[in-house]
Amino acid sequence: MVIAARGWPGLGLSAAALAGGACASGGAAAVNCWFDRDIDAVMGRTRHRPLPSGRIQPGGALAFGVGLSVLGFLLFLTLVNPLAAVLSAVGGTFYVFVYTFWLKRSTKSNIVIGGAAGAIPPLVGWAAVTHGLGPVGLALFAVVFLWTPPHFWALSLIVRRDYAAVSVPMRPVVVGIRRTRTSIVGYTLALVSFSCTLAIWLGPAELVVSVLLGVPFIALSILVLREASGMRWARQLFRFSMLYLFVFFLGTAGVAVLAH
Repeated sequence: MVIAARGWPGLGLSAAALAGGACASGGAAAVNCWFDRDIDAVMGRTRHRPLPSGRIQPGGALAFGVGLSVLGFLLFLTLVNPLAAVLSAVGGTFYVFVYTFWLKRSTKSNIVIGGAAGAIPPLVGWAAVTHGLGPVGLALFAVVFLWTPPHFWALSLIVRRDYAAVSVPMRPVVVGIRRTRTSIVGYTLALVSFSCTLAIWLGPAELVVSVLLGVPFIALSILVLREASGMRWARQLFRFSMLYLFVFFLGTAGVAVLAH
């Protein structure tokens, strides 16, 4: 939103969009937890979540998730604008019905295709400010889309035995560790290369942001590829990838403001 406005988009609009986004993403996540409660109960990373641990009943979780999703849509519709509302609903619907219900348990490309859901928020923020979709907003969508596979494949390397135990075809389970590591490098190179194209609209300072953050991302992905045993560098890459996305958007927002 700051990038689209080339400055502060206003307290009221920002609060409404953040509230709508929190409800929309939280609602989709709750429905995801409801649907995946069977496999979550088996995997070590997820077995202590409220549903598999029995702290929340399935019916209540589903109602909560659907209710949050509807509330998020209504907040966007009444306090932001219809396009932002529709995009938010599309993101949540894609995450639940396409990724959670279908792709996650059926194909090794689940994260690649499903990553589109997680890439919708930049479009929602852009539409909240501009009432439309611009090339920079679409480029930010692509950045998150390309970021998702190396981020999540690093995690899936670490917990691959959990996914194998519940027959979820994450890439390390289906194609092996080596090919997954190679894919991480490939997507990281694509991410960093594409992020540099934002300089077309935002100027050379954006290129500096992309390179400064991209070089360590590439270096970590290569270390993951060359790792002989253990998952030390996969863990480091997973942690850095979260920091990368936050700092990238923060830095890009700063560049957009200063370039105005």
